Amino acid sequence: MRAPTIRDVAERAGVSKSLVSLALRGSDQVRPEKRDAVLRAARELGYRPNTAARSLSEQRTRTVGVLLNDLRNPWFVDLLDGLNSLLHANGLHMLLADARLNRRTGQDPADPLLDQRVDGLVVVGTLPDPAALGGVAERIPVVLAGSREPAPPGVDVVAGDDERGARLVAEHLIGLGHRRIAHIAGYGAVGELRRRSFEATMHRHGLAEQAVVEPSDMTEEGGYRTTVRLLSRPDRPTAVFAVNDIAAIGVLSAAEELGLRVPRDLSVVGYDNTSIARLRHVWLTTADNSSHEVGRRAARCLLERFEGVGGAGRVQLATPTLEIRGSTAPAPSSSTSLRG
Repeated sequence: MRAPTIRDVAERAGVSKSLVSLALRGSDQVRPEKRDAVLRAARELGYRPNTAARSLSEQRTRTVGVLLNDLRNPWFVDLLDGLNSLLHANGLHMLLADARLNRRTGQDPADPLLDQRVDGLVVVGTLPDPAALGGVAERIPVVLAGSREPAPPGVDVVAGDDERGARLVAEHLIGLGHRRIAHIAGYGAVGELRRRSFEATMHRHGLAEQAVVEPSDMTEEGGYRTTVRLLSRPDRPTAVFAVNDIAAIGVLSAAEELGLRVPRDLSVVGYDNTSIARLRHVWLTTADNSSHEVGRRAARCLLERFEGVGGAGRVQLATPTLEIRGSTAPAPSSSTSLRG
């Protein structure tokens, strides 16, 4: 049996082939009753549009390449959900690629997506050399999402306001009476912005000498090892602000292993408000970095560039909020000794 064609759908619905094409694309030029007749005929016949042929005629693939730099971070899942919801509503499909894997195999991270002739590119997370995207941006629209690295001309940047978010965390802990507060810092522009904001907030409250900053690799293991060092100090902190939720899980593990109860003995705050933070047995206080909204804004920037709007690269920052849960409490009245 041959596959049904657009002509078959038109004959079944009693309309022209051009009207079938418009109806299947969701055009508002088609009356509702005609659209229903076309969709019903397509379902009954099992018709599927020839996307390859349509791509040739439109000179578009209707796909958006998404270059993801870190598949391990659950924050990006919510970002991708926000991104995909708006792209899908506009008849576009995501095509994912792993930037780390491409680099390990010696490829330019964006090459596999460009080989698929994607209509646009969204880079999620921090790339080692975002300036390399300049050449790509001369060919197709490019948006950086969730990154604060300097972008090439014509590339939009959409991210959370990391300075505001870190300030909310520091002020929350200071408001609870904590004075010896440690920050487990991260890398890249995002890590730098959060660290600087934490230090500036501590300084404004006259607590600069009480602030401790320790670098980490933003992983659970890194958070664990750094916390073991912090809690072994004679003047150990009463609160720890981790650069992200994943590192904060490492903080919780180290505290439990060393005999400290959270939040009675140690308050812990993460960043990103991922699904991990919302688990009942974790219930982590964290800064919500508006991941879903960042994804939607990134999609909107891309759609605007498809329509010829954009010009010079823009920076859009989503406003973070603080989600207060069960891992923070008022500072202990006196330093609790470590229990073996």
